[in-house]
Amino acid sequence: MAAKRQGDRQPLMHAHLFGEFLMGDDSLRVYEGNELLFASREDRLLPLLKYIEQFAPYHQQVLVFDKIIGNAAALLCVKAACRVIYSPLGSELAINTLDRYRIEYHLTRVVPYIQRIDGEAMCPMEELSLDKEPEEFYELIKDTTSRPQD
Repeated sequence: MAAKRQGDRQPLMHAHLFGEFLMGDDSLRVYEGNELLFASREDRLLPLLKYIEQFAPYHQQVLVFDKIIGNAAALLCVKAACRVIYSPLGSELAINTLDRYRIEYHLTRVVPYIQRIDGEAMCPMEELSLDKEPEEFYELIKDTTSRPQD
């Protein structure tokens, strides 16, 4: 099941960039217009946190390509002043957040929630992000994500 919130004014260019992203090794890419501002191959939420710390104060209305958009990533995308998100996988929880903050999204596959790697339960960050506002969630995790996770 694919999900799309309408309003993308440059679908062909974005589709081309999304295709390149999917074929590459990056886990996150952030663009302002046609300019690539940030790319990372790191996993989990670390790339988004690094982008927010290093670049977000200087850029608005960015385009984000992320391998997985759960609610945690959606909240961080709000903090990052994101205008449009593309991802091959997103959660219904993320869609609720993106709709609430009027962020356009293009998700290839939608699941109820992001699962842990072992598939047994909800991802800890997805669970931690429930009922949080973007700034509240960012402050909660910005210093904890550098620690090893189970």
